Amino acid sequence: MKLIECPRDAWQGHPQFIPTEKKAAYLNQLLRVGFDTIDFGSFVSPKAMPQVQDTSLLINQLDLSQTTTKLLAIVGNERGAREACQFKDVFYLGYPFSISETFQLRNTRATIQESFQTVIVIADLCRKYGKELVIYISMGFGNPYGDAWNSEIVLEWIEKIAQLGIRTFSLADTVGVATEADITSLFTQLIASRKDLEFGAHFHTTPGSWRSRLEAAYKAGCRRFDGTVSGYGGCPMAQNELVGNMSMENLIAYARENLEPTHLNLSALEIAKPMFLELVAD
Repeated sequence: MKLIECPRDAWQGHPQFIPTEKKAAYLNQLLRVGFDTIDFGSFVSPKAMPQVQDTSLLINQLDLSQTTTKLLAIVGNERGAREACQFKDVFYLGYPFSISETFQLRNTRATIQESFQTVIVIADLCRKYGKELVIYISMGFGNPYGDAWNSEIVLEWIEKIAQLGIRTFSLADTVGVATEADITSLFTQLIASRKDLEFGAHFHTTPGSWRSRLEAAYKAGCRRFDGTVSGYGGCPMAQNELVGNMSMENLIAYARENLEPTHLNLSALEIAKPMFLELVAD
């Protein structure tokens, strides 16, 4: 299993600004754990996401000398992508592409068609600067807005975006509405039909629903999973009440149950846990 820790997703909706040096100390501890990737920040409007307005400062305080962990930054438009591309230590750019028109407008103030044009531009920038682009299919398992949703829409958009040369897609259950049947159906179809692509799951779940959703994705062949320490956070652009992220502790426990090697330094993770709780204590 490939585990992606997402502290950016955990703290982006926290109401009190977390000082940059405290975020950096926490991220440097996470870098000792050995995750495949850390989603550490966003190059987006400070007005939209004030908690991550210091990403460009934060990256300069990270020690990558003793880790193989790769850094991922979220971008919402061409300007953010150009800024992210200036940092050599940013390996992945992540773009939230919603198949819900309502959410795409809320999240990036652009329509789905406009967002597709943005993806074209960002993909070109990634090729120019040697970055990898991860497309997050927001509202990938349904949405609460009444927009049209079915698995065919998901598959059609992934196929269209993949034609741009993008190879990594993470299906996001942005507000926790996924059913086990939809999870199984989508991952089974995607993994069977496009073995050249990597598909991941970015689940937002309640404490009582994490296992059934994780198990459905795993049994359908998914091996890339996003999570956060303590399952904290959620998407503040989606709705007023945040639905927490998949707990990284649960992901690790599930991997061990299934004899999946994670190669993580769990002692380093234990040190990180109280550091994170201190960040969001106020």
